[in-house]
Amino acid sequence: MASDLESKAKEAYIDDHFKLAADLYTQALEQNPESAELFAERAQANIKLNYFTEAVDDANRAIALDPSLAKAYLRKGTACFNLEEYQTAKAALETGAALAPADQRFTNLIQQCDQRIAEEIDVIPNQSSETIPTNDASTDVDASADVDASADAVASADAEPVDELANQMTVATAKPKYRHEFYQKPEEVVVTIFAKGIPANNVSVDFGEQILSVTIDVPGEDAYIFQPRLFGKIVTSKCRYDVLSTKIEIRLAKVEPIQWTSLEFSKEITVPLKSNTLAIGAPRPSYPSSKSKRTDWDKLEAEVKKEEKDEKLDGDAALNKFFRDIYADADEDTRRAMRKSFVESNGTVLSTNWKEVGSKKVEGSPPDGLEFLALLESTLLSSLRRLVPGCVITGGVQIVAMLPVMPTSGHKWHPMFSIWLNLHVTAFSPSDQTV
Repeated sequence: MASDLESKAKEAYIDDHFKLAADLYTQALEQNPESAELFAERAQANIKLNYFTEAVDDANRAIALDPSLAKAYLRKGTACFNLEEYQTAKAALETGAALAPADQRFTNLIQQCDQRIAEEIDVIPNQSSETIPTNDASTDVDASADVDASADAVASADAEPVDELANQMTVATAKPKYRHEFYQKPEEVVVTIFAKGIPANNVSVDFGEQILSVTIDVPGEDAYIFQPRLFGKIVTSKCRYDVLSTKIEIRLAKVEPIQWTSLEFSKEITVPLKSNTLAIGAPRPSYPSSKSKRTDWDKLEAEVKKEEKDEKLDGDAALNKFFRDIYADADEDTRRAMRKSFVESNGTVLSTNWKEVGSKKVEGSPPDGLEFLALLESTLLSSLRRLVPGCVITGGVQIVAMLPVMPTSGHKWHPMFSIWLNLHVTAFSPSDQTV
């Protein structure tokens, strides 16, 4: 059974159905939880889904089960690289490269790790020499202490020497601070705090209904506290966090699948629509028009529907509407009974009781004064021959309903029934006209 699930998972992965593949691998692992191969394959599916933390976890479990499985190290290295854990990624890739020296993927990724590590080393001195940190428009930076200090320094710029001002601002930027940013999916928000080398036991994260509380308390340093009121409510039982070597990754499960326009709550920000849905009662879009008066299409549609409902009909139209309404409001069994009884009885019986007509053929039962149109066929054809001398009947008469044989003084045409004649009649006259 596990092998069947694995095969289906591989097919789903090949077809780019990565979520389905991950789910199938999960089902296979429930039946075979000691399979390093399955953990490695699910790690790859999670990488494709951008679930890098989950991919690292799967890769680690695969390595624990089979330390010689090269692909597990490749999965771990790839996931850690995407998490910007370049040192960890490089270590895993080097181990995998020793197991599979011919696999060029290890070499390429190791080179990329070296490049990123070198860039980080170059960036750190440059950041320490900057006087004022730059805030990216898409990144929230928690540096309230730095902003206050910088503001004080700027305010006294006219009264202080340039060197002293520079020293003061350099000291201000040297205070502990951690940049943070977030991205989101329909079901969750992922907050990243870029704090390198922080032991897990120095990090405390608590989740409230609409509050996130993060405390980083490193001995010898001022405690870092990040406690925003969130844009929307979260499911605290489904929230979690991971302390990595370069950052802290926090996953907030949304109560509603709405798009957060910011991480923190603001009275000025209105709650956006649910992802890929239209708001109930939202006004329909209006388009440019040369007309001075705007048409309220919702109101017009409601008026038309009301007129149709309240319309007073007579004769055939009233009866047809009556049966249409019965059919429209009926359940499936009633509709089946109506269709079956009407068709099998050639339009002479209309029943709404499926138990009564469902197990037997419905025989025709014309009302008083009516006969089956099938009996009229010969009369109709002979009448046509009399009316059009020399005609040849190439088709026939298809009877699907019935009418009175002839409207005598004691009979009226019944409005409930109609006739459908399928005639192919060719008449030959001296002028070769076709009728």
